[in-house]
Amino acid sequence: MLTTTYSVPELTVYLLAQVDLSNIGFPGGARAFTGGTMLAHMFFAELFVGFAIAAPVLQAWGARTGSPRMDRLAHSMARFNVLTFSTGATFAVLFLVLLVGFYPRVTTSLFTHFFFFIALAMLSMTLALWGMYSYYYKWDRYSVLNKKRHIALGFTMGFFIWIWMLIMTGIDTYMTTGGGPNATPLSNENIQSFGTALQGIFNPMFVEMVLHRTFANLSWPAFALAAWAAFMYSRSKSPEDKAYFDWSTSVGLTWGTGFLLVQPLIGFFIAYSMKLARPENPVNPNDTGSFDRLTSGATSNLLYLNLLMVVLLFVLANAAMFMGAGRHPDLGGRVPIRFFGLVAAVAGIYSISPLASVPYESPFFYLRYIAILVMVLATLGAFITYMRGRLRFRYGSPGTLYRVTLLALGVLASTVAMSMGLMKSNSRVPYTVYNQPDYTIESSPPPSGFGQ
Repeated sequence: MLTTTYSVPELTVYLLAQVDLSNIGFPGGARAFTGGTMLAHMFFAELFVGFAIAAPVLQAWGARTGSPRMDRLAHSMARFNVLTFSTGATFAVLFLVLLVGFYPRVTTSLFTHFFFFIALAMLSMTLALWGMYSYYYKWDRYSVLNKKRHIALGFTMGFFIWIWMLIMTGIDTYMTTGGGPNATPLSNENIQSFGTALQGIFNPMFVEMVLHRTFANLSWPAFALAAWAAFMYSRSKSPEDKAYFDWSTSVGLTWGTGFLLVQPLIGFFIAYSMKLARPENPVNPNDTGSFDRLTSGATSNLLYLNLLMVVLLFVLANAAMFMGAGRHPDLGGRVPIRFFGLVAAVAGIYSISPLASVPYESPFFYLRYIAILVMVLATLGAFITYMRGRLRFRYGSPGTLYRVTLLALGVLASTVAMSMGLMKSNSRVPYTVYNQPDYTIESSPPPSGFGQ
């Protein structure tokens, strides 16, 4: 009787070959798998952009004021980017593979249409990486012997990654608006046209989204920084490290809150620009644009959920500033911060309550906007009061509740950032490129046309 002997690798391959994978699917289908991969990439990408822009600013500020803490914090940001870039890039490559595999014609058409802009974005990414690695690995020598040149390398990293973000935002908003009311439909004749692609980049939603993402990428990573510093404080042993991480929580809180203040205002103009982007001749006359889906369709639930989380962000930021003001030797500022925080909380709660829609059913009735504006202005008052007292803060012994609040802020801010991206993308459903019926996310054959 003949017997066959298999090695362990051969046996593994043989067993895997017998497994039927045809009925295995990702929950939610291809769209959920692709979207989840993109959100994972965006988590690291947004942190990367925020730290790339903030690190050289902090270092330059530290050089001007003579603060070694600024230099140490900037170095930590650069180190984080170096260590995590490959993780974000891995998800980006996987996302690209999924796009090509699940949406081959859509991906090919978009890459052909925006070829020059994508090439420019890749060039910007290359220059940003050159700046990042030069900035980090020459830190010990350049930051001492030639600080100005070293800071310039850091600004190179921040500038070129911002250019990359700019171009990607143009393509992303084009997919959401379809290019706007006067957009030229894609065809065999214009798919390679630079002018048509440029018109698509500068769609009605472009400027507002660039502002939103720039400030958002400086806000929620700052809250994440504060949360990280709060965690590291509990692990520190020396008084110097404890004082440094306590100080870092204050920096993250002030940066995060400062840029958070402008987000509701920019968000209003983003929604308004989506409304203006309604095509003059929609494919479906009953579908007036991504704005209607955002406010009254399936995405409206996400809109309300995000509004709820934004209000909670403001409430937690005010609470953290109130507790952080306890570092002041005279406890200066706590009384006005408490007052402003309570006003912000009441206004925020009102904005998400059913009363904000009385007497109309529309979730965009003006009373809701007034309440949000009051919340922003009250938080601005608390922010100014907190900043005025920071020069006399004594760092090194933050309260436990303060650190827990910062940890909650960091988690919530990252959740809001991901949820906002999900809401925007979902507002164009069922289109992959809005108002172009050949480009849908629903189960259907690949779209035809546009050459090969």
